[in-house]
Amino acid sequence: MADTKFEFGLIGNELLLIDECLTPDSSRFWPADSYAPGQSPPSFDKQFVRDYLETLDWNKTPPAPHLPPEVIEKTSAKYRDAFTRLTGAELAR
Repeated sequence: MADTKFEFGLIGNELLLIDECLTPDSSRFWPADSYAPGQSPPSFDKQFVRDYLETLDWNKTPPAPHLPPEVIEKTSAKYRDAFTRLTGAELAR
């Protein structure tokens, strides 16, 4: 795990964890065997979707553009790969 974020909120005086944590949506995962300082390693997170969206003429206001099936499948494959690398188990498709 390269980095992660946690989102918290308050209800009255009670501090709550309010979003997912330690997932590809809230963390960046890089394979340790291909990490090298100063280089961008392959990632297993939502950066692939961000990179695709940067190629579009979209002003980043809702509604977001629809993702093509190949972007959805590639992102899903990255998430499944991250799961398998972290747990040693396979997710059903």
